Amino acid sequence: MNKMDRLMAIVIALQQGNQTASSLSAKLEVSRRTILRDIQTLTEIGVPIGAVSGPGGGYHLMEGFLLPPLQLSSREALCVLFALQGLTGYTDTPFNKERWTVMDKIRGILPMDTVQNINPILKSMEVEVPKRSYRLPHLDRMLELTAEGRWVSVFYRSMNHQRRLLIRPLKIFAAHGFWYCDCFSHTHRENRRLRMDRISDMAEAEAPPDVTEPECKSGLKGTVHIRAELTYKGMLQVERDEHIGECLEQIGDDAWVADFHLPEREWDWAVGLFFSLGREARVIGPEKLRADIRQRAEDLRKHYDDQEEGELTHG
Repeated sequence: MNKMDRLMAIVIALQQGNQTASSLSAKLEVSRRTILRDIQTLTEIGVPIGAVSGPGGGYHLMEGFLLPPLQLSSREALCVLFALQGLTGYTDTPFNKERWTVMDKIRGILPMDTVQNINPILKSMEVEVPKRSYRLPHLDRMLELTAEGRWVSVFYRSMNHQRRLLIRPLKIFAAHGFWYCDCFSHTHRENRRLRMDRISDMAEAEAPPDVTEPECKSGLKGTVHIRAELTYKGMLQVERDEHIGECLEQIGDDAWVADFHLPEREWDWAVGLFFSLGREARVIGPEKLRADIRQRAEDLRKHYDDQEEGELTHG
């Protein structure tokens, strides 16, 4: 990004609200010193920029200053259309109709040569979203209640239970072809992650009288330290996981180590993960995890032995 483009980007960012030099440097991928020089340049050419020191402060545009509508560059248009194209991979969204109409509108306002330049690139790019089959009748309302900080009563179907939960939703997000709700569950008295397609009923609820915020646990209390060696194939599978995918370190040409702390309540998940990896992983510790994987393998062997004995008996 050249200096003129950067100056314009700073003004556009300031139109959205207060910005610190650090936040601008992170957005524009330049040093904080460069941002300070750019701010000085903008003030010298007459852009009315104010500054407030202290917490919550930063730079802002003086009231009444507005830029005229700007045309998107080819790369900016490509960025927006690519993101929207990824959203179309989801079976259901809060924007089923809008995700298509906004793409048409963006193409409609772009110069024809820009459209012709970016269309071949868009066709060669893809955000891979697994194909799923579900409907999310409560997603729109959950988004509204999350933004308002309300409590919600939901009937939730997990792998082990089907019951009503009282939650305070904190964040809604999409990943791996599904929509999720991060929330504080009053029922469990801890933060939980729910899949939106597993919610069959929901309604706004009153805040419970005995509500307490989840305690901010210091250190790694309530977790277990897991360390495992992985082959290249094992690494490819583990790195897809949103929680531990960043906890990998290469230690050889075809060797990686996964080293992470896991909440104790996710123990069965860890056993299933490393059991499913087979020879592509070898757990170093803890010993209990190694023992549980061996037991699961033994149970599977017995299952097939019993099946073969039954077939011989009936034969």
